[in-house]
Amino acid sequence: MRKIKWLLLVCLVSSQFLTQAQSSRIDSVKFFTDEKLIDMTLTTDIRKLQSEKGLDVYQPATVSLHFPDSTATDETVSVAPRGHFRRDYCTIPPILINFRNPGAPVLSSLGTLKLVIGCGSNTDDEQLILKEYLAYKIYNLLEEKSFRVRLLRVSYRDSRNKMKPFSQYAFLIEDDKDMAERNGCIKKEKLVVLTERTNRDMMTMVAVFEYMISNGDWSVPNNHNIKLIFDKDNAAALPFAVPYDFDHSGLVDASYALPNEVLGTEKVTERVYRGFPRTMEELQTIFDVFRKQKDKIISLVTNFSLLTTKNRKVIVDYLEEFYKTINDRHSIQNIFIDNARTQ
Repeated sequence: MRKIKWLLLVCLVSSQFLTQAQSSRIDSVKFFTDEKLIDMTLTTDIRKLQSEKGLDVYQPATVSLHFPDSTATDETVSVAPRGHFRRDYCTIPPILINFRNPGAPVLSSLGTLKLVIGCGSNTDDEQLILKEYLAYKIYNLLEEKSFRVRLLRVSYRDSRNKMKPFSQYAFLIEDDKDMAERNGCIKKEKLVVLTERTNRDMMTMVAVFEYMISNGDWSVPNNHNIKLIFDKDNAAALPFAVPYDFDHSGLVDASYALPNEVLGTEKVTERVYRGFPRTMEELQTIFDVFRKQKDKIISLVTNFSLLTTKNRKVIVDYLEEFYKTINDRHSIQNIFIDNARTQ
């Protein structure tokens, strides 16, 4: 009888503990709708992270997150370097953080997230990160099927004390599975899909946005800086293209971003439309979305005080040039119809 009572007690306590752990988990959707800054400390073997050449090679790390409501959590995760160009060029490569870890009961619901960090540790590098963060926020205003981002102030600490600690702004990008589910879709990996075999309206939106920020570093067939998500209730529907990684755009204007030889540009701030031709009516429908959100977009930039006054002015002027273009019927005909790509 005592043994039975003891087993019942253990089961009760375990159930209560499991319920409490589940209730304390981070809501991965709300995490990316909150605009407030999070302070994070990331501790790992940074030298090993820098020297790793393989893909998806994870190493142990710990993260300490201090939330705006004064709550905090310290958990064990794993991290891996990602990307190609910046891995060779930057002080610390962009990082993948895998929160799905027995040592991360609170943060495990976040999945595997990209941490976008500065290429170096100086102020200019930090400004580039903040400008790329703004690019994501601008697209969020234009399209719901987009990656949400969360701004952090990250302190980097080397677990072997081989590197001096430093702090810098960075941001996390929403898990692609969460982004897809939030929009009633599912994701599929590494499918070769032609650009014009995606949802037409969405592809037009993506191409115009990439023109707006002057980003030529994307390709649908090559799965390059584009994720495809599929309507989970309609197997016959064409996939939706969702863009990401904007650090090579003219809006960011990073020193390491080089003009695209294929596009024939001399500088990354020189806009080239990489979409296929659309009718004037189709284009005007998409441009109306941009026009409707213009005040919010400009306000987003001008009120983003973490950017210098000079950088905010440069971005606003750059966006005004785009709006001047889409409000001129002759420019629309020339750029988006007559000189659009055909293959």
